[in-house]
Amino acid sequence: MGTIAAIATPAGTGGIGVIRLSGEHAIAVADRVFRSHSGKKLGQIPGYTALYGKIIDGTETLDEAVALVFRAPKSYTGEDVVELSCHGGGYVLSRVLRLLFSQGAAPAGPGEFTKRAFLNGKMDLTRAEAVMRVVSARGDDALRAALSTLNGALGDRIRSVRSRLIAASAGLGVWADYPDEDVPEVESGELLQTLEDAETALSALIRSFDSGQAITEGVDAVICGKPNVGKSALMNLLTGKERSIVTDVAGTTRDVIEETVLLGNVLLRLSDTAGIRETGDTVEQIGVDRARRRLENAALIYAVFDSSRALDEEDRTLIALCRGRRCIAVLNKSDLPPVLTAGELRREFETIVEISAKTGEGYEPLRAQTEALLGTDGVDTAAPMLQNERQLACCRRALAQVRQARQALETGVTFDAVNVSIDGAIDSLSELTGEHVSELVVERIFSDFCVGK
Repeated sequence: MGTIAAIATPAGTGGIGVIRLSGEHAIAVADRVFRSHSGKKLGQIPGYTALYGKIIDGTETLDEAVALVFRAPKSYTGEDVVELSCHGGGYVLSRVLRLLFSQGAAPAGPGEFTKRAFLNGKMDLTRAEAVMRVVSARGDDALRAALSTLNGALGDRIRSVRSRLIAASAGLGVWADYPDEDVPEVESGELLQTLEDAETALSALIRSFDSGQAITEGVDAVICGKPNVGKSALMNLLTGKERSIVTDVAGTTRDVIEETVLLGNVLLRLSDTAGIRETGDTVEQIGVDRARRRLENAALIYAVFDSSRALDEEDRTLIALCRGRRCIAVLNKSDLPPVLTAGELRREFETIVEISAKTGEGYEPLRAQTEALLGTDGVDTAAPMLQNERQLACCRRALAQVRQARQALETGVTFDAVNVSIDGAIDSLSELTGEHVSELVVERIFSDFCVGK
């Protein structure tokens, strides 16, 4: 692998901008453009040492900088690494980066620094995937969950399950291959216990996936209801700002308005939609059609009703659309004399919250019910947690193979056949952590990273 370089800080103007180099010739390339005020070369100093100086292009000084050296293997990538901290202007950073390219560095691809860390054995694939979760965390719980995985919680749990399966597979293999030798016979009870423990651990990871995703990745949620029930007021309450226009005129919201909201520990990709009703207004009807499509695809529905008015056909249409869906009935306008009560909605909705989007009353119960419905109210963010669909698929395959092995053992199938299923589970878990994973999968994972990380 050659020497790569990229800007590691966000685009835009800032006090400091960092350019990172990694590779066999990273220090030599940096030495060609950096002149320390002390006269020392970067190649002369030990790792974890910094020098202050200037970036020089021929006879032209581009910027003042601090150069920090990390020597292999004690660096993020496991290679020699240099980080040049310059002033944080976009132009000066691009000039310095182009200068490094002219001296032999190549542009880093998306996530290439973390990819090299994985390929050089500095971290497993679960920890590598957690890096971007830390970068993109939008709340305390999301950050804690990402840091837990980055520190190895998930990888350690998977390796623990896998190591017991490997031991069981090895015992079966030796016993089958050397029947005439003095090899202890495999104990069915002990093997069954190993398979049951693996099944328990993998099932727990799978069960916690949806609630973990609600914290780390977010949930597509939609606010629906007939016109003028307070959908836009609820949107503004949840976002904490005037995101949607609120008036007494029905049909004000003509299109889907989207916002990302942290409600308690749940990240909501929230949509405020046009009121669902039949209308002769062509533009409004387009908004109504979009609202219906958004409702059909949402993972969570806030169905809003006006507590100061009796149910009508438009309300009943919404109720029908919500049947069988994960939904919270929001009984709005609790600040007005009640006409519609929670009891009237109880037959259709398990979760009902009375609020006044105008005054903010009922916000905390809505937050608590959202967390409870999504299963995030009891989530231990320090516990091992699957982070994405790739990991979930690997875990599901491993669980299916463990169950197949257990069922085969219980029905008296030969140990050879049992071991085939155990080996399949081991392979799936090895793919999850990255011990055995195709180059195509690795490329796809790191293509989602930002350049410079």
